[in-house]
Amino acid sequence: MNQSLLGRTVVITRAASQSADFIRALERYGAQVISCPTIEIKEPETYERLDEAIDHLYGYDWLILTSVNAVEFFLKRLAHHHKDVSELDDVRVCAIGLATADKLHDAHVHVDLVPAESRSEGVFDALAEFVGGTEKLSTLNVLLPRAAVARDELPKSLEEAGTRVDIVTAYRTVIPDNIDRGRLSAMLAGSADCIAFTSSSTVKNLAQLFDTHDLSGVLKDVAVACIGEVTASTAAEYGMTVQIQPAQATIEDMARAIAVYFASMSDKL
Repeated sequence: MNQSLLGRTVVITRAASQSADFIRALERYGAQVISCPTIEIKEPETYERLDEAIDHLYGYDWLILTSVNAVEFFLKRLAHHHKDVSELDDVRVCAIGLATADKLHDAHVHVDLVPAESRSEGVFDALAEFVGGTEKLSTLNVLLPRAAVARDELPKSLEEAGTRVDIVTAYRTVIPDNIDRGRLSAMLAGSADCIAFTSSSTVKNLAQLFDTHDLSGVLKDVAVACIGEVTASTAAEYGMTVQIQPAQATIEDMARAIAVYFASMSDKL
């Protein structure tokens, strides 16, 4: 494997519990990786709504899972109630993103639809096409387990089309208690060559840590990498210029895209 990241320092903001694969992928290209998670994944404050939805799975036509975390926490709660994944056999399953689909396949859950585009507009269009037109969406009952705080564009679009959408909290994303803002600030102003964001929450939490809505100054000398269009859009909202975005929203593709970017930078020198 090429060592195009040799001598480069990449800061990853992914949750510590989920960063091992990303670190290994970057290190294979020679990078020095500094894990500075701006996000921590926690259980919801209450499982009441999620438990109620799981108890009434027969009432849903579609289950939409927007992330690997949503899959993990939903299936964990399913198992908590001694329910097998076969309980989902009569429900259509939409996985947003290849990593989400892979997580479902690993758990032996069928996936009916993986929209080509992860943005809400793309997911809405893919669902409408799958069911035979926008007018058919009005007949559907959809279950959407997700983070306590998340983007509302998709459920809003579906509800406007007449779909009944039950949004239930499956997990929370919070800023880690032990994060060292001073160390992070010094790192971004000094040794860091690249910062990698793998979700919108990692972007928003970084902005919250620096008490700003414009991160362009904080990251002025650092290349910004975002895993997908939604994360990149959030980064733009916070004043960042995104230099690196993989064609496929996977960790391996993200690491490869960072390596390719810095290889091209070296070629220009």
